Amino acid sequence: MCGVISSAASMTPLDFFAWGVIKDVYRRKVRDLADLRQRIIEAVELITPHMLINMWQELEYRLDICRATTGAHIEVYGRA
Repeated sequence: MCGVISSAASMTPLDFFAWGVIKDVYRRKVRDLADLRQRIIEAVELITPHMLINMWQELEYRLDICRATTGAHIEVYGRA
């Protein structure tokens, strides 16, 4: 259990973003290692620089909200 906690603690926002994109690789049954590798490569190639920029801007926005509210509980569903 400690290994899970320590590895989760070292994850970055990019890790969570990448997992959101790559997790679809596992929706189909994996035939072999080469098939899995090719699907992962194709999924990663779908991530554009623009997507990464948007992800960081959204993270900065949410951190600004947390700083402004001094950590009070808020729920952000999206910006208009």
